[in-house]
Amino acid sequence: MWFTKLKVLNTSNLTWESSILELSKSSKPAKNTQKLIDAGFKTIKDLLWIFPLRIIKTPELTNFSQLIEGELFLGKGEIISINLTPAFGKKGKNRVQLFNATVVVKDSFSDRYLNLKWFNAYPNLKKQLESLKEFTFMGQASLYNGLLQITNPKLNPKEISTPGETIREYPTVNTVPGNHTLNLINKIPKSLWQQPLNILQVEIINALGLNTLNQGFLEIHGLQQSENDSKENIILQEFLSGQLKVLARKLKNQKLKSTVFNIEQKHIEDIQKLFPYNLTQDQGKALDDIKNDLKKSFPMMRLIQGDVGCGKTTVALIAALMIADKQGQVAFMCPTEALATQHFKTFESLLPSKYKISLLVGSTKTKVKKDIYQQLSNGEIDIVIGTHALFQESVQFKNLQLAIIDEQHKFGVGQRQKLINKGNGVHTIIMTATPIPRSLQLAQYGDLEISTIRTIPAGRKGTQTRIVTDATYQKYLSFIKTRVSLGEQIYIVVPAIEESETQDINNVNNHLEQYKRFFPDLKINALHGQLKPEEKSLILEQFTIGNIDILISTTVIEVGINVINSTVMSIYNPERFGLSSLHQLRGRVGRGEKAGFCFLVTDKKISQEAMHRLKIVEKTRDGFEIAEADLSNRGQGDLFGSSQSGHLSSYKLANIFEHFPIFEKSGQLITELQKSNPEVLNNYLLKLLEDQKVSSTI
Repeated sequence: MWFTKLKVLNTSNLTWESSILELSKSSKPAKNTQKLIDAGFKTIKDLLWIFPLRIIKTPELTNFSQLIEGELFLGKGEIISINLTPAFGKKGKNRVQLFNATVVVKDSFSDRYLNLKWFNAYPNLKKQLESLKEFTFMGQASLYNGLLQITNPKLNPKEISTPGETIREYPTVNTVPGNHTLNLINKIPKSLWQQPLNILQVEIINALGLNTLNQGFLEIHGLQQSENDSKENIILQEFLSGQLKVLARKLKNQKLKSTVFNIEQKHIEDIQKLFPYNLTQDQGKALDDIKNDLKKSFPMMRLIQGDVGCGKTTVALIAALMIADKQGQVAFMCPTEALATQHFKTFESLLPSKYKISLLVGSTKTKVKKDIYQQLSNGEIDIVIGTHALFQESVQFKNLQLAIIDEQHKFGVGQRQKLINKGNGVHTIIMTATPIPRSLQLAQYGDLEISTIRTIPAGRKGTQTRIVTDATYQKYLSFIKTRVSLGEQIYIVVPAIEESETQDINNVNNHLEQYKRFFPDLKINALHGQLKPEEKSLILEQFTIGNIDILISTTVIEVGINVINSTVMSIYNPERFGLSSLHQLRGRVGRGEKAGFCFLVTDKKISQEAMHRLKIVEKTRDGFEIAEADLSNRGQGDLFGSSQSGHLSSYKLANIFEHFPIFEKSGQLITELQKSNPEVLNNYLLKLLEDQKVSSTI
């Protein structure tokens, strides 16, 4: 039994909620233990969520002929030669130069030789190697230039005392080596492992009839084996915990009071007459949803999702006018100044003068800002459009009734909440052009009402997408020249601003020079995040009015920029972007009566997997399909970024994509509990709210 190896401590009073300090006899915590506490691993139960990187069995000591690619190997030999070369650009602690080392070893059991390699090693490695005569080493064999070698092997490893013994390797956490975590976990006594271990409170566990998680964690940490997959219980409880937080957030919102707005259908129809186009059926349905939400006594929290160019902004503006006509104020928050300015100009051109609209962004002049602050506080301004500037302390509203947050995943949860807190019971609409897969809708946004706009306004030609390789690059450049000669404009998007020593990727500065050489007669300019706001605004204005033929940019143009005359979007190093980002970028073209063209330019050799991902974008125009594929490829926490992914990012073992059947089971269990024992469920949700463990989704 593995328990016989555990360190004997006075553990009679230990519980899973005990501090990890209690696993040590010393009254003063080791620095590494304190670092784990600082990283959030405060209790013994917390410690269990640091999963091993790998669990392997010690191989038997054998000769070099037994090397197999990808398998762990234990060998013995003597050093024939040592070669150290500086690791270019790599520095260690105190700016010490690091080295790459190649060591040739002769087998102790045969006449064979083997290369051992270390990368980014400290200089003392050479001294350590030179002190060795015959020694043992252990590592994974890999193929390089047709020969097997071992990279970063362990020298004279301690684990070789018993062949077949389990080796557990833990990750580095907050600079704490994995061995320290291993030692702490090994000190958890048998008596504690026999105490029930769960994520949820015992009342919910009993009401749902769930098993404890002890066996699952023993298996994860390689301390016991079982014929059943006990890890499923952990995944189920993680999903249940997340879904209960979603329910608690919904309950929290429904306890708030808001102004009730009874909007007549004729009122909506009158507002629609301001627009020079007809709304699609899906836009009309979204407006019906909003109208019904506004009748309720608690705040609307509605997510409007739809593909690029589907008309979400039109729906939001009509909703804003519904509120403005009832003497309520509206804040429309955008992630960039360019998008906020574009919305402001569009709204200003559409709306009659009876509506007072203002633009508030970071670059707004101080005197103008002060005027806007005063007009917001006294209620003169009906609709304010802006960026992060809207939630600053100096901004006060007289009667904020509706907050609209465009491209909501570009903002952190706290930022969105700061804006909503500018009023009491503020109705909220959040919008995203990154369609949310059904699985994430259920897991992440279950407390929100969702309106989906799938139909695209009539008259749009859409965009064709093609992958460009070295073989077709000249043909692509000829196509660019042709489109510009037809009076059309081009976007060129690259992932970086400047050249990098460590990354071989395309950048704005190089491409600006290249395209000026390719097309010396064209008007070419560059746009990126390091420019001052007024510089960016000027460049975008020049592009919008047609004074720039080719705009070379980073992804600052990803969201909302609308230049109808731009018909070509070229994206360099597309393998470095998520699928949803690529889809967003190509949505900048093909927005009018002219067809759009998107080129994914792969001027470097990319993997088969990366090419497969690009072909998904090439063949698929449906943003919902692409979002599903992005979720599959990138994982649940990466689709919107960690700051946006809420409780999803706190899942340690559960994965909404891989374990969707278990997720659905968690939903079924909660539904059954609502019917069979609503009191237990409501008490649990109220306790979550009291403990302030539930933050708002938006």
